[in-house]
Amino acid sequence: MDLFQILLVLSTLLCSLVAGFLFAFAIVVMPGIKALPDREFIRAFQVMDGVIQNNQPLFVIVWVGSVLTLIVSAIFGIWQLDSISRTALLLATFAYIVGVQLPTITINVPLNNRLQTLDVSSLDNIMQKRVRDDFESRWNFWNSFRTILASLVSVTLMILF
Repeated sequence: MDLFQILLVLSTLLCSLVAGFLFAFAIVVMPGIKALPDREFIRAFQVMDGVIQNNQPLFVIVWVGSVLTLIVSAIFGIWQLDSISRTALLLATFAYIVGVQLPTITINVPLNNRLQTLDVSSLDNIMQKRVRDDFESRWNFWNSFRTILASLVSVTLMILF
């Protein structure tokens, strides 16, 4: 196994872990906390996101590592792969950066950060509902979008073996 193959395996693993993380939020976490009253929903999300925001080391390694190894794999792939495989890898890399990482940075993380700044106990019921309404549907839409693209990227990388 050469360096490119090792990088491709590592990229596939890390991108698949990210896809699985997003998928778990889409089908378990968010539907699970959806049943909570507004105040508890906000607190639950704040606590879960707080683990990530506090730079949980394995999460950071997987999330950042997926981007770095995929970019390096794409660079190596330019010289290692035939034109169809090269194109697939470059498209997967583009889709991952633009379709998974960019919405994370520009939409989901800012929504998370806004929620993190709130003292939910100081909000009345109307404000709690407003905060949740402004957050939940938009966050879920973009998480579903990221989940689909991350999953497609993982499948594409698996096919490249």
